[in-house]
Amino acid sequence: MLTIKNAVAVITGGASGIGLALARYWTEQGGKVVLADLAQEALGKAAADIRALGGEVATAVVNVTREADCERLADTAIQRFGAINLVAPFAGIIADGLMLATDRDTGKVKGKMPLEQFQKVVDINLTGVFLTVRECAARMVDHGCRGLICLVSSTGSLGTAGQINYSATKAAMSVMPKVITAEFFRRGLADRIRCVAVAPGYVGTAMVKGMNQKALDAILGNVPIGRLVEPEEVAALVGHLYSNEALAGEVFFIHGGLRLGSKG
Repeated sequence: MLTIKNAVAVITGGASGIGLALARYWTEQGGKVVLADLAQEALGKAAADIRALGGEVATAVVNVTREADCERLADTAIQRFGAINLVAPFAGIIADGLMLATDRDTGKVKGKMPLEQFQKVVDINLTGVFLTVRECAARMVDHGCRGLICLVSSTGSLGTAGQINYSATKAAMSVMPKVITAEFFRRGLADRIRCVAVAPGYVGTAMVKGMNQKALDAILGNVPIGRLVEPEEVAALVGHLYSNEALAGEVFFIHGGLRLGSKG
């Protein structure tokens, strides 16, 4: 079993949502964090809040789609704290829309998802994760670090209408733990650097809680526990996955029993 105390977590998307909840959880357990985000003001506020609680934190303004930024992020962790033990590439976006929009009267196509709308989600949610993991894992190997790469998939990976871009990236996150674990196994690294993914359902972030109440009620109607999953609950799952070294190469769903389109 690994302990979080004094362990170093690199978290992208760390200025808000699940990333920030994980940063708070990690420092509450005695760990150290390197927070990365593109939103500089929000990042500074998040770091200040963690320091006010007694946590050790470093920050980096990062565009995860840029190789140089991801290299600098990984180097920041090593230079500041001397190790990387948890890699949590949680930066991501949603840009929903139908691949094809049809006219209700004619049935003919009246619109298509722009390439830019598809590509932006892929660039951040997929390429950005790859670059973050590649650079942090390289430092973990070279510096003899022990720990976990924890990706974020989603129940959207199962296929959700209107999310062909987002669902595709989250489906990719579902297979990455197997690929990375297999590669590390071949190289004799899998006993000290593991990879898993968490797959949340509807999480009570500020964005979700700010939804139209009617739409939110419809969502909750498909959740057996009758409420949103809290970001802190996802963070606690990540903490358990980190500590338990028997957990590797798999996706762990945390969705309150969500039933997509049916109450089962």
